[in-house]
Amino acid sequence: MAHSHSNEHDLMDLRAKLRGKDRRITKPREEILELLGKEDHPISAKIIHEKLEGSCNLVTAYRSLKMLESMNLVKRFDFGDNTARFELICCNDKAHHHHLICNDCRTVVEIEECFDPKMESRIAQKHGFRNVTHQLEFFGLCSSCQTA
Repeated sequence: MAHSHSNEHDLMDLRAKLRGKDRRITKPREEILELLGKEDHPISAKIIHEKLEGSCNLVTAYRSLKMLESMNLVKRFDFGDNTARFELICCNDKAHHHHLICNDCRTVVEIEECFDPKMESRIAQKHGFRNVTHQLEFFGLCSSCQTA
């Protein structure tokens, strides 16, 4: 189920977070936030760079994404193909979700279901950890690729 985060109010909140952490809202950073706000699924830095149509170079795109990720405004995903993908962590959306990825065509489906939060607590307690979170991606063959 796709979720759209292209809400202007959310982008204002994200800009406020940038300002609140004494970070300048540069044109590339703002354009990346706006672009990711329109995307339904995580996209690569290369695609972000291409969609920004020359308004920033690839190095600037990577640096901006890294900074936005460090501020928890953007989340990085690894879908097992050595390509980092990025998604906006939106204020009003349920930020935590998982993905189902087709091994052939790389189609991405968002999965809202998750484990019982008590599981993280049990794992943390058993091993003496704190602030445990998880990232989980599912891989398989989509129905289109099965029939191809």
